[in-house]
Parts: sequence; structure tokens; C-alpha cells
Amino acid sequence: MKNFIFFIVLCFLIPNGIIAQEKIKDTIVPKTLDEVIVIGKKAQLYQKQSKPLTSIDDYLQQSAKVDMIKRGGYAWEPIINSMATERTLITIDGMRIFGACTDKMDPITSYIEVSNLSEATLKSGQQGACHGATIGGSIDLKRNRSECSDLGWNASVNTGFETNSKQKIFGSAVSYANNSFYIDTDFMFRDADNYTAGNNQEVLFSQFRKFNISTTSGFSFDKNKLLEASIIYDKATNVGYPALPMDVSLAEALITSLRFEVVPKSFTIENWETKIYYNTITHRMDDTKRPFVPIHMDMPGWSDTAGFFSKLKGVSGKHHFLADLNSFYNHSIAEMTMYPADSNEKLMFMYTWPDVKTMYSAFFLEDNIALNCHSSLKFSTSLANHYNKVASEFGLESMRIFYPNMKDSKNRILPSISSNYSYDENGFSYGFGLAFGERAPSVSEGYGFYLFNSFDRYDYIGNPELKNENSIEGNASLGYKTEKWSAKMSSSYFHISNYIVGKPDTTLIPMTIGASGIKIYTALDYATIFNTDLNVEYQLSTDFKWKGQLVYSYGKDFESKNLPFISPLRYSSSLSYNKEKFSTEISVQGNATQTQFSPFYGEDRTPSFAILNLDSGYSFHWDKNKLNLRAGIENVLDTYYSTFSDWNNIPRKGRNFFLNVNFSY
Repeated sequence: MKNFIFFIVLCFLIPNGIIAQEKIKDTIVPKTLDEVIVIGKKAQLYQKQSKPLTSIDDYLQQSAKVDMIKRGGYAWEPIINSMATERTLITIDGMRIFGACTDKMDPITSYIEVSNLSEATLKSGQQGACHGATIGGSIDLKRNRSECSDLGWNASVNTGFETNSKQKIFGSAVSYANNSFYIDTDFMFRDADNYTAGNNQEVLFSQFRKFNISTTSGFSFDKNKLLEASIIYDKATNVGYPALPMDVSLAEALITSLRFEVVPKSFTIENWETKIYYNTITHRMDDTKRPFVPIHMDMPGWSDTAGFFSKLKGVSGKHHFLADLNSFYNHSIAEMTMYPADSNEKLMFMYTWPDVKTMYSAFFLEDNIALNCHSSLKFSTSLANHYNKVASEFGLESMRIFYPNMKDSKNRILPSISSNYSYDENGFSYGFGLAFGERAPSVSEGYGFYLFNSFDRYDYIGNPELKNENSIEGNASLGYKTEKWSAKMSSSYFHISNYIVGKPDTTLIPMTIGASGIKIYTALDYATIFNTDLNVEYQLSTDFKWKGQLVYSYGKDFESKNLPFISPLRYSSSLSYNKEKFSTEISVQGNATQTQFSPFYGEDRTPSFAILNLDSGYSFHWDKNKLNLRAGIENVLDTYYSTFSDWNNIPRKGRNFFLNVNFSY
């Protein structure tokens, strides 16, 4: 036991985050603690990934700081630093977007495709506060753009097939760019049947169909001014969720933006970017294809968001600074209509989100000071105003059943501050930091009305009287790199006060048939979360490279009870071979047994597992044309397994053969 405690303390004293590559402008450019998951421009897509046309979820899981809550074969919910979406932020090119589903069936990652992304920038803890109030961190999904350059026309076609679920994939992209104008268009379509788990066991209601269309176009007024317009349209239909009691008949998103960028003719101001955006989400839950439904329900939801940000970057001496003014307005509404089996009985209707309007405004400042050519000190702070209003009188009166003195609006002030020191010399690097931040309750936590959670089988009711949740965060990092190998280790610790959870109230009667009871959102005194990870790479020879990753997490509340969705020991290892136009990789990944589970939140013991994957690829080149082929086998041994984050222990895919083809010209 003493050795185990010593190991945990040691891990906390060493590294924090993968240092992203930067364009070196001078010898004292400060390093950042961002982690960048490269997804790649279309021409690079097949050179960087073992399965290029996989989902965004699989790309994000490459990070040691990201896990996924799986409820079906599509649209998994990202977890950052062992924290779900209430405590984290997901943005697309810096734009705030909010899902329209009370059951989290539509995370923001489901409304974009790998074919139009270049990278995902992960910021841990308060490093991500530039995008809004957060506790766990943020992920910004950055899209491909050609920029103004003399590239001319480019086009590509993507297609793929997977034997497990019989998923068909087809996509195409066309782009044009000259010195003053560019346009990028992208289309992707996916259609999948039910998948099978290990031992050929079919997972019913795991099918889905979706398509995504994306266009970005920019025009340069002169050498230092750019105007860019962008639009994304994504539509998913017939989406099954085997871990939930309902499926989805429609998940639809329209995401638009207009961006103006100036590169001032100044030695101090490097870049000034301003963007306005609007997005609208429609989501409809559906139970008409399920057998033995006690009572049919319609559960549509809508979320509309309009916002802007204006970001200024500059350099003054040793100071590399960033100032960001951002604001958004969100309108979220969800309802439920119950249809009794007896048509003579009256319909039952209620608002599950009672027409909640949110106005958020924040000012963020960051100063990255280059102390010398090896070390830097970064400070950041933000101050935000968060305002909620319940616009529906019917919804307000429903909430007043539980909170008679409840007002229709509430205003909150959300501060954030962080500091990080980093050092890098001769391949050796280390860093450490401290931070404090607050967040407001989510719409569900504050105003949800009889939201059924099929994981612990409780109806949940929001609490508008909740205090702000706040976190004190510590992080540390240590790394070493040579020409042949590198090792990076990172750790983070969060002490979260007023930790928001649902607690049973035995005086109330549940609404959902078969529910175990009702939980009211309340706040624990505090909870603690610890994460540590080790990433190692070794270049065995010119052609062979080995990678390994080890991740450990720990989460307890103030009574030493386990928190939900805390990963057991997780590991992965891969050996890759790259020779000219040919590449191949063998990998293994797995989890240890989840022993620190939480029955209070509906968890049970998850067995250990390990799966084996194989893939190979070849690239053909002639003239300006390229043909890239990638094929592989996932879960080679057809292992039946379920992870700690799989909702209601839904099993993951069994053996799966895949083929991805890309032709560009």
C-alpha cells in the first residue's frame, strides 16, 4: 500500500500534457501545453491514421486525456480528464454549440466529419477557459481550409466498407484556391446496420445513417485582410441506441459563421480575428421501433445558439499575449408527450427543458512570458457573466412544484485564473501549474424536469438554486526526447467544490414506468479527481517505430465514495513499419478490471480485456493523381468485451474487416 501511494505521489509530481509543435518565429517563442490530435488535410489523411475514415470518436480516443461514453454505434460522448460534457467544452473552430437532446444522444462531435477536419486541439483544465467556463478542459475541432495560395483545383473521392455492421462510406471533396480566393467543399455519407459483438452476437438497435455537407470560402481584400464564410449541414436518421430505451428518428444541425481576419501592419499586433456565428439543432427521440413499449412517447428538442468572439494576438518584448472577448445566446427547449394505450385517455405533456434562455459574455486574457530561450511563464484569467431565464410560464410553474419561491431568472459571475511554468532544453522538458475556475449548472442540472437516466434508472429533476461548481487544479509534467525515443508523463489533480450530482428523494414518485425513484440535483461538499498518463515512442530503426501509452485515473467524493466513469488502468501499444509507399501496424489495447466502480451511479464491475488490431496501406502515385488503400482487421480475436464507459454494459464491436480507399487528383 505504501508503494502504491508513493507511485501516485510520484506520478503527480511529473508531467502534464503533450507539447504541441509550433512554428518557430524566434529563439524565445514560449511553448504551450496544448495537445494536438492531427486528423490531417485530405492529402495527408492516409499518411497519418491506421483507419482514415473512422469516426471522430476514434481519433479523439488517441489522447490519454479523452475517453468516450458509448450508448450505441454512433455519437459517443467525450470525457476529458474523467469529466463528462457538463464540466467540459467542445467547440468547432471556436464556436459554441449545444446539443438538443436531454439524454446526450447528440454530442457536438456528431455534427462534423473527419474528412473536413485538420486537427483537434485539446486543452486541459483552465487552459481551455479561452472558449468559456470549464472545469475539465476543452476540445476545439479545427476544420480544413485551403487559404489564399496558388493551388488551383483539387478533388478527391473517399469510399469505405466495414464487414461488421456492413457500414458503407462514401465522400467527395472539391477545392479551389488562388492568391485572393479559396473555396473548400466536402460531402460524407455513412450507412450502417446493427453491429455484432464478440462471438457473433448481434447488438440490436445499433444501426445509423447520416450525411454531412461542409463548405468554407474566403476572399482576401488585400495582403492583410480576409473575409471567410462557412456552413455545415449534418443530418442523421434512423439512429439506434441499444443502451437506451429510445432511438433517434432525426438529429439535424445547421452551423454557420462569418469570419473577418486582419494581420495589422504593426510590430506589436500579430493577428486580429473576429467571428460571428449561428447554429440550430433539432433532435427527435423515437420509440416506435421498440417492442414492448409501456407507453409511447414523443421527445423532440431544439437548441439555437448565436454568438461571436473577437480575438487579438500580439508580441511585446518577451510578452506573447492574447485577448479574447466572446459572447453567445442559447435557446434550449425540450418536451415530452405521452400517448396512453387507451385512446380515450388524455395525452400527457410536459417541458423537460422549460424553454431556457442563456446569455453568456466573457473576457479572457493570456500572457505567455518568455523568461529566456528555455523557459516561459504563462498567466491567464477570465471573467464571465452567465444569465439564465425560463421563458415558458407553463415550464416555470412546473418547476415551482418543487421550488415555490423560484424566480424566472438567475445571474452568475464565473471567474477563472491559471498559471503555468514550462522549461525545455536539450530534449529535457518539465512544467507545472495551478488554476482555479468556476462553472454554472447545465440546463439539465438547473432546470431539467423528470429526465430519465437509464444508467441508474432514476428520474432526475433540476435545481435552479445550485451554487457555482468550482475547482482548484494542479498539474505537472516531465519529458525527455532524443532522436530515437521520447517519453512524456503528465498528471493533473482537481479538487472540485459544490460537486453537482443527483441524490435520491424518497418523498417523490417517479414519472417513468419502471424507474427506481427520483433524484434531485444537489451539490456535494467536494470531490477529487486525479489523472496521470505516460506516453513513450521508440524509433527502432529507420522503418520501425514502437508506441506505448499507460493511463490511470482516480475519483472520490468527500465521503470517499467512487465517482462514475473513472477509468481503470488503461494501456495501448503499437508497432508500425513504414517503407516508402507501404505501411503496416499491429496494435493492442485494453483495460484492467474496473474495481473502483460506483453502484450509487448505476455502475458495476467491468472485467479486464485486451484486443488486437492489424492494418496495412499502400499509396500509388502517377502524374498528379494519388490512390491510397488502407485495409485492416479490428478485434482480430473476436473478443467479447465492454469498457467502464459503455452505458449499461453495452458490448463493443467484435471482429471487423475494413477497407478505406481515397483517390485524389
